[in-house]
Amino acid sequence: MTRDPMPNAFVPGQGELGPTETAMVERRQRLLGPAYRLFYETPVHLVRGEGVWLYDPDGNAYLDTYNNVASVGHCHPRVVAAQAAQAAQLATHTRYLHDGVLAYAERLLAHFPAPLSHVMFTCTGSEANDLALRLARAATGGTGVIVTTNAYHGVTASVAECSPSLGPGVPLGPHVRTVPPPDARHGDPGTTFAAHVQAAIDDLARHGIRPALLMVDTVFSSDGLFADPPGFLTPAAAAIRAAGGLFLADEVQPGFGRTGDQMWGFQRHGVTPDMVSLGKPMGNGYPVAALVLQPAVIAEFGAKARYFNTFGGNAVAAATAMAVLSVIEDEGLMANAAQVGATFRAGLAALAARYPALGDIRSAGLFLAVDIVTDGQPDPARAARMVNDLRAERILISATGPRGHVLKIRPPLVFSEDNAAFFLDRMEVVLRRQG
Repeated sequence: MTRDPMPNAFVPGQGELGPTETAMVERRQRLLGPAYRLFYETPVHLVRGEGVWLYDPDGNAYLDTYNNVASVGHCHPRVVAAQAAQAAQLATHTRYLHDGVLAYAERLLAHFPAPLSHVMFTCTGSEANDLALRLARAATGGTGVIVTTNAYHGVTASVAECSPSLGPGVPLGPHVRTVPPPDARHGDPGTTFAAHVQAAIDDLARHGIRPALLMVDTVFSSDGLFADPPGFLTPAAAAIRAAGGLFLADEVQPGFGRTGDQMWGFQRHGVTPDMVSLGKPMGNGYPVAALVLQPAVIAEFGAKARYFNTFGGNAVAAATAMAVLSVIEDEGLMANAAQVGATFRAGLAALAARYPALGDIRSAGLFLAVDIVTDGQPDPARAARMVNDLRAERILISATGPRGHVLKIRPPLVFSEDNAAFFLDRMEVVLRRQG
């Protein structure tokens, strides 16, 4: 699934498009309809990927600093080999006995705190979050959901109405309340965030709605990336549980080692969620996702209903996901995220000291955010221009945040210090040109 909020996608322009790409845009619009979007004013035509690089038909290389889909690098040979080998042997679902999904479940759950001991497989993070809503409602008897003000949790009917970043064209459900993200620049984020969550709980109660779920991306990426200081999620989780609801950690963005210090974003905060949703980094591009949960959460649902997903947890998905986990572990990619991420942030800070257009910098491993400002104020138009100017320099990046002024830097975990240096060099070219 695409995890990028609709308002931050760029509508295609015709600027530098050649005749082939111009025809492709027209064909795409005719065939796919009006709801799809392309990135960048001049869309990129890609035909091949390898590691941190993507290539157009002319062989031009683009540095990918955006996609956590290919979390261990585009077309990683070990992942491709595992996927192909299993596809050539057996590709079927979880209603037959097969060791692959069980072996992967055991290995995946070993990376979680002991109370999180069940895993249910889906194809996308949207499906995982949709399933979480169903389970939370069955377990709590409530329907109320609390999310942050620019959250994105998916595109099914249930989770789209819990995803304010989709914009006014996708209304929030009447059972949904939004709270500001925990921003350490405005006081103690733990106390403040918990107070906002409690206020949302109280407002739900005033309207006769029982709370079911507090759902957060544990680095608040669509809100602009807020990961520090460690520990700030604990009071909010306590507040929702005291009200009879559950706490879901959406790990589609920070999960599988991206933050550099832990495998999962919630671990930075010393809290064990009731449920954890996993998504696209799990399969390096293959559609595999999951919901990890504490057994008590599914007791009521499991006693009355069944769950089945034709493709979720199929043999090929399990083999692919197992290979991804092996690559993360064997290649030390979590440590790489910490080391390269720190170097990258330092380089961005050095640029910010020379160019006032770069404002606050926030990061967690290989997930970095930079506010783009003019005279110290958010400047979404300038951020959009920077995104497109970097694309012209063959650097792929995007913007996020409620105002769209935050550069979102989220490269594959195999990103190196040389790659970071190349990015910083190209960014300085853009900053110098923009003045």
